Amino acid sequence: MAQDLTEKEILKMEVDQLRKEIKTERTVVSKTAKEIKEYVESMAAEDPLLKGVPEDKNPFKEKGGCSVS
Repeated sequence: MAQDLTEKEILKMEVDQLRKEIKTERTVVSKTAKEIKEYVESMAAEDPLLKGVPEDKNPFKEKGGCSVS
């Protein structure tokens, strides 16, 4: 697609993208990282990857065995 565009069109697209990005609200990383850490820690008790899935609610548990004689 970029091959079909002139240099002027590509530069216009870049300027348009930069105009969109400049409107994005910025926050300091230290504040955002703290908020993410607090969220992850608060949701850890409900995370099935950390606490596991009860056997009775596990859709992937084996229903029965197989024996070869």
